[in-house]
Order: sequence, then structure tokens, then C-alpha cells
Amino acid sequence: MNQNSHTHRDTIFVEDAKILQHTAFEGEQFFIKLLAPKTAEKALPGGFVHLQCDDMLPMRRPMSLMRVDAKKGELDILYKKHGYGTELLSKQKEGQVLSVMGPIGVPFKLKNYKRRPLLIGGGVGLPPMVFLSEHMKKSKEDISPFVIMGSEVPFPFTTKPSQIMIDGIPDGVIGTMPLLEDWGIACRLTSLQGFPGCYDGYVTDLARHWLDVMTDEQRSEVEIFTCGPTPMLKAIQALAAEYDLPCQVSLEENMACAVGGCAGCVVEIETESGSAMKRVCVDGPVFEASTVVFQ
Repeated sequence: MNQNSHTHRDTIFVEDAKILQHTAFEGEQFFIKLLAPKTAEKALPGGFVHLQCDDMLPMRRPMSLMRVDAKKGELDILYKKHGYGTELLSKQKEGQVLSVMGPIGVPFKLKNYKRRPLLIGGGVGLPPMVFLSEHMKKSKEDISPFVIMGSEVPFPFTTKPSQIMIDGIPDGVIGTMPLLEDWGIACRLTSLQGFPGCYDGYVTDLARHWLDVMTDEQRSEVEIFTCGPTPMLKAIQALAAEYDLPCQVSLEENMACAVGGCAGCVVEIETESGSAMKRVCVDGPVFEASTVVFQ
């Protein structure tokens, strides 16, 4: 059995989670807050849960974690309605109970960060970047994270002009996520939909603006963390290679069991002993970008 399977054996829980809050946003996006103390106690940035969507649907759906309050036992999840399961989930009401399995997966790097972490999230990859940002804020390491978020639907939380100056960012690109701004973490938003204050282009384009004004010494202090759709991750993998930057990616894959049994979420990874098929659920979802073979 894979070593990671042993690692996860005593840290994945199945518990009934009460819905504390369920809010709809534009673009068929939803925010759900769950009371799940066992899962919250062990959850780490980059991990996910396998969530029941409805009593009538046996198959669960994998959901990234956006924020976790271990003391209160709460999980915050942001998801987009895009299929039968999430459509059923969107109809669940506050006070109802759903079965949750988690936390699952290998998390992002948790300490010993470089001076300038660059966090890039796109679409449903936004939530893990919020979770990782909060973890970095609490780490007390001497770091200055910069977060870039991209979306083709309206950003789910109210944006506002940033008061944090960032070298290399084009004039007028001032939109930020208020939560990150309140934490003192620099953030900018991108979209191709002309949203006010957002950069009109891809997340990688805005990242280039930031990287290109740096000296070689400053760029040596950068490492990238990212989650989002596969084309975006592939582009960021190329960006990291071009600038010779370490990069961790959190992959998105369809999952059935989510605990390593069905091998339905395998991806090709380059290892020291050659190419191997790894399960995104328990061998990942976080991998070193340089090792991922994107199809």
C-alpha cells in the first residue's frame, strides 16, 4: 500500500456536519459554512473534504476548503454549481445535516517559506489560496505574500480598491479581496470580463508584470503556490520554469471514492525512479509543479 495511504488512515473522519450558513452569489456560486469539529481540527491548507450533496445522492463531491476555524469546529467552502451534485447541494438549507469525509490530501508546504510567496488562484481554485494566505499570516514568518486571483464570473465577495501598493502592477488595477486586505496581504484580481478594478488578462500576465520589475536577487526570493483549472496550472508551470521558481500546484480531478481506493483520479508524475501514476486524492492534490505531466 502507498505510504500516503497509511499516513491518511487515522486522520480522515466521517461525521455529520450541520449547515450553519448557506449563501448564494452571482454566477451560480455558493458559500457554505459547516459545523464539523473532527475535520476542522485536522484540516490543512490544500486539503479537501468529500461532501454529501443530498440524501438521495450516494456519490459525494470533493470540495476545497477556504477557511477553517479549529476552535469553533467550522469549515468554510466556496463552490460553483456546475452539475447534478452541486445543484442538489445548492438547495440544502441552514440547519440541515450533511455527511462529510475529511480532511483528505497532501497539503501545501506549511513552513520555511521564501520571502515573497506568490499565490495564484483561478475559478474554483480561489478558496485554497485564501486558506493558505491565512495560514501564512498566522505563521509569523518574515514573508510578504502576493495573491493573484482570476475569475470569469463576478468575484463572490465584495471587492474594494486596495490600499496596499505593489511594484509593477499597471495603473488602475486596484481591485482586491477585502478579507486579504484586512489581513495586510497584497492581492489583485484579474478577469477577461471587464470587471472594474481588475486586470484585463490572465493571471500569468499579471504575474509577469510583478516579476519583471524585480532584480535577480528579489526573484530568487519568490516561490509559487497555485490552484485552478488545468490550462491555468499548465501555464503557471511554464511560467515557473521560465523564471526558475519553485512551484507547488494543487490539481483538480474528478473523484469517486477520494480515499485512494478506486484510482479514478490518477495523473502522471515524474519521480526519481521514472514516470508514475499518482492518485490526486491521497498522493496529492498538491504536487511539485515540475513533476506534473499535463496531458
